[in-house]
Amino acid sequence: MIKILLLEDDYLYKVSIKEFLEELDFVVDAFENGDEALDAVFDNSYDLLLLDIRVPGMDGFSLVEYVRKEKLDVPIIIILTSLTDISDLSRGYELGCNDYIRKPFDMIELKFRIEQLIKNSFKTNEDLILLSNNFKFDVKKSTLYLNDKLVDLTQKESELVFLLVLNRGFFVSIETLHDKIWENKEISYSDIRMCIKRIREKTAKEFIKTKRFVGYKIDK
Repeated sequence: MIKILLLEDDYLYKVSIKEFLEELDFVVDAFENGDEALDAVFDNSYDLLLLDIRVPGMDGFSLVEYVRKEKLDVPIIIILTSLTDISDLSRGYELGCNDYIRKPFDMIELKFRIEQLIKNSFKTNEDLILLSNNFKFDVKKSTLYLNDKLVDLTQKESELVFLLVLNRGFFVSIETLHDKIWENKEISYSDIRMCIKRIREKTAKEFIKTKRFVGYKIDK
């Protein structure tokens, strides 16, 4: 089970993030003070640190620096910040953080970033993910199966399914699909909807579910 330390002095942010991650079955210890967070790092074993920068006591940058300099066993560090200056972002990476998430952010983005970093940082045998209605998705090969028969998807269709599988059980907005899969390429939302339609034609109508004004999801 993944154990996370959250350092965030904004009470509403702290509570919202903690509750969201606990719903995903992560174990979360939350702190508002950097000194208390550092003590917790010494007393416990964490897989991931989520650190705000501007907090009472030791700030987030100093905590990253200390953890990396002392070679404490923390595989992943993500900084949560409203700072946008490139020098601030560069500093965090130079000190040893793995990723930045700029405030305000959508919780589904946080989930995606965490799962991607966990996938890259921890070896796992869970390459084959079982889905509802006899579907299976091979994470390592990025391939979808129905009743053990390969579903013939294009590269973009596979990438879209992969993203929804990583976030299975949660709706992903069409904006997120655009940003994560097509990035800055000129493609309309209607083109993305057509991509989803083609996937449904190759799988099943309810394989990808839609909620108007919210997004798309694949059930667990």
